[in-house]
Formats: sequence, C-alpha cells, structure tokens
Amino acid sequence: MNTTILVRALGAFACGLLAASAQAKVSSEEAAQLGANLTPLGAEQAGNAAGTIPPWQGGLQQQADAYVEGEGYRDPYASDQPLFTIDNANAAQYREQLSPGQIAMLQRYPKTWRLPVYPTRRSASYPDKVYQAAKANALSAQLLDSGNGLANFSLATPFPVPKSALEVLWNHLVRYRGDSVKRFYAQAVPQQNGSFFVSSIEDLFLFNPAAGDQSQANGNVLFYFRQSVLAPARLAGTELLVHETVNQVQEPRLAWLYAAGQRRVRRTPNVAYDSPGTASDGMRTTDNFDMFSGAPDKYDWQLLGKREQYVPYNSYKFASKKNRYAEMIQAGHVNPDLLRYEPHRVWHVRATLKAGQRHQYKTRDFYFDEDSYQLLVIDHYDNRDNLWRVAESYTINYYDQPLLWTAGDAVYDLTNGRYVMGILSNQEPRAQFGVALSPNDFTPAQLRRESRR
Repeated sequence: MNTTILVRALGAFACGLLAASAQAKVSSEEAAQLGANLTPLGAEQAGNAAGTIPPWQGGLQQQADAYVEGEGYRDPYASDQPLFTIDNANAAQYREQLSPGQIAMLQRYPKTWRLPVYPTRRSASYPDKVYQAAKANALSAQLLDSGNGLANFSLATPFPVPKSALEVLWNHLVRYRGDSVKRFYAQAVPQQNGSFFVSSIEDLFLFNPAAGDQSQANGNVLFYFRQSVLAPARLAGTELLVHETVNQVQEPRLAWLYAAGQRRVRRTPNVAYDSPGTASDGMRTTDNFDMFSGAPDKYDWQLLGKREQYVPYNSYKFASKKNRYAEMIQAGHVNPDLLRYEPHRVWHVRATLKAGQRHQYKTRDFYFDEDSYQLLVIDHYDNRDNLWRVAESYTINYYDQPLLWTAGDAVYDLTNGRYVMGILSNQEPRAQFGVALSPNDFTPAQLRRESRR
C-alpha cells in the first residue's frame, strides 16, 4: 500500500484550498457518480489494488434484532481472526500506514500497547433518506463566510464529492447520527497507575431538520443538546444545555449551565474551543467532543488527500455489554485485546492555528473514514510543535438504524501518561434513537424545571 493516495479528481485542490465566500457546487456529471463509481456518500466504491480493502457492497443492512439485551449489538464479524498484530517491535514495517501519533503510542507503551489488525469490513450504511439527501446536497450545498457557515443542504453529508478540507470537515460535523437520540455513557480519566472513577452522563440530541434553511428562524441551529451528569455525587446535578449553531462565528454556540450547588441556570459563554470538556480533568477540550466539534475559524485547513491507514473500526468486541470497565480501562490506555483495527481509506486533513489566534493545539492532523466521514484518529501538536495527544474513536454500525457512530472515544496524553475515555456504554442503558423530543425541551426554563437537584 502507498503512503498517500491522492484522489485524481482533486487536481489542483489537493493541497489545502480554503473555502471562498461561497464554494462552488459540483457538476451534475460528478454528482451522477454517487451510487455508481462512488458510494452514495462519495467514497470510492472499488477496493484497493492490493486487495486488502474490499469494494463497498452496501455495508451492514438494517436488522431489527441487531441488539441483544445483556450483550449489546451482535458482532457480525465475531468469527474473524486477527491477520497480524502491530507492536513497537514491528511498527517500522507498517509505518507508512500509521499516523505519527499511532507510532508514538507504540513507542510510549512498548510492552502493553498494540494494534490487532483484522480483515477490512466496509460496514458503514445509512437509511435511504440520507443517501437521497447527499445526492441532492452535492448540487446545492455551499460553504459561506470563508467556510464558517453552510447553506442549502438537508439532513446530512453536504459535500459527498468534497473538494476542500473544510468540505470534508463539514461532512463530519453534519453526518447523520439519527433524528433524535437519548444516550447514557460513562467517562473515566485514569491516573498514571490506572486507578479511576467513573462519571455517568446522559445526553439528549435533537437534530434540526431546518438546519441550513436560511428562510427558517432556527435555520442556523444544527442540533439541540442537553447533557446531565448523573454521578459521582460531587458532580451529579450539573446540566449543560446547548443550541449548536451552524455558523458559530456569525452566531456563537448558545449554552447554559445549571449548577446544582447554586440551583440556578446561567448563560455560559465559554463552552467552545479549548475550554475544558465536561468531567475530563482538563484532558479533553470542548472541541474534542465528538472527536471534533464547533467552529473551524481558528485554523487554516489543508486537504492532504486520501491514504490507506490502520484505523479502529467495527469495535463490537469493545462495545460488548459483557465487558466491565475495570477490565477495559488500564494504565496508559484501554485494553488493546478488546480492540479491532482494519486498513481503510481515510481523508487526511491538517488544521494549523492561524496567526494571532490562541488554542492549546497548534496543529491537528485529522483522519476521516471515507465511508462515513466519522473521525477515527487525530494527532494533536502543542504550541512548540511537539506531538502531544492522540485521539481514537472506536466505532460500530448501530445497524438497527443503521448508522455509524462511536462506542467510545479516547484522548491519550503522550506527555503525562494519562487519558480520558468517554462514550462508554458497556454498563449503561441502551441508547435510544427516535426519542420524542421538540425544541421546547431545550429551553433554559425547561432545564430549570427538569433539573435533578
């Protein structure tokens, strides 16, 4: 496999175009490739020349009984065996298909960290309405305000034939995660010796069907979000309410916080960029949530093309309800015996802090799954250009929906040997999709009425 596979169609765009005031739409001929040479979301339909990445054949089909109580999602690839394992001793052999951060993790934990590599299963799949929306978006969606805004799209995947780094990023920010979701998850920030306690969190999402419709009063709202900390006792009762805006430069993210100790709701202006993430002990920035979220305006964005890379994928073994957190969370990193890596094509995007801007991370290298635009790996560099943190998302296809989303996100700190592990649901109730919610459930007054303490 080659180190980097540049997509011919990118042409002169392959080296870091920034979006202009209004980004041009693709031609009807290019859009016609969706569902033909390209998948409905714009990935290459064909496999690779080496045969290690197969053709996309529709991904996992929707299956009503995909979830089993007490077990979680059935692992459709449970019979697969590892092809080989990458560790510090043989990492040089696979260097071209690893990110610098992945290599640094192997060097940081030479005796305990490894990447078990399995056959590639292109499992990503989505409802037909997502595919139809993507095809229409290809001919209409536009970047506005130097890439800080988005217009004339519906539902998800505004740029299935991306021409710039910001278009790839927006595909991640606006990817389909259901229409509404209620999920429970655990988060832990282990000490260097592996000791930890668990924070229990409840999230509510309501994705706005009018997002991007400039004629609607709430057209700049991407989704409504509410987060409640359930445990430990010292944090329980803390509630965060967010109206996630599309163009956050024009209209910053609207956020309110309910602090149980104060028993009042207050507007909070700093839930953005590198402010600390909820219950993360400073190990995750706010814009690390969902791997990356929020405004892109602090960075210059460069599209470095596509590459083949070993990335976490189809993490059903990791997501199993049979796993206990005590066996999953170890010193320095999660238990690698529960992980699964596969070779996939990913979009490689680099974000570099603009002159005059401030952020903990000067440079970020993003690796987006071509089949879903889910961020799978991110390398973070500090302001001295040192590799600092590595993030990985352990995804599955929730194929009762179907859609691809995380079953656990980790941000590993190479300097202090700690990490934050979030979105774990192994010992939590099942995520619920299609929950009856309305924008009225996401007002400051409703937050105060429903506060738990």
